[in-house]
Amino acid sequence: MSLQSKLMEQMKVAMKSKDKVALQSLRAIKSEILLANTKGEDAGFTEEDEIKLLQKLVKQRKDSATLYSEQGREDLATPELAEAKIIAQFLPEQMSTEDLKKFISEIISKTEATTMKDMGRVMGIASKELSGKADGKAISMAVKELLV
Repeated sequence: MSLQSKLMEQMKVAMKSKDKVALQSLRAIKSEILLANTKGEDAGFTEEDEIKLLQKLVKQRKDSATLYSEQGREDLATPELAEAKIIAQFLPEQMSTEDLKKFISEIISKTEATTMKDMGRVMGIASKELSGKADGKAISMAVKELLV
């Protein structure tokens, strides 16, 4: 089942249950997909592109929630986190921290990286291979921890 068909099913459920937060989140996803399709990316809109789009939406919501929390606006941060959680349901399951570190350790040994100077090379490979399976921030933290 494609993302758009899953999205439409979830929108129907949210409308019937009158879940405003879910409906708003699902409409945001639909809007981003439509924007991407109107930019001429329609022919090349793959599952990988859908995952990147969803990750971007989740990251935006989490960043906004962090900003709101720092400014003491929990009333605005809570809905952002709720939306991020709903959007994240459409993402594939994320790797655990242990699995992530194990995978990055293998990359470090393959590339023979030893210092922080090699971080860019390791990050490039890890980001490409772990696309959709792990958050970029988590990958970066694991690489920093293992290269120190």
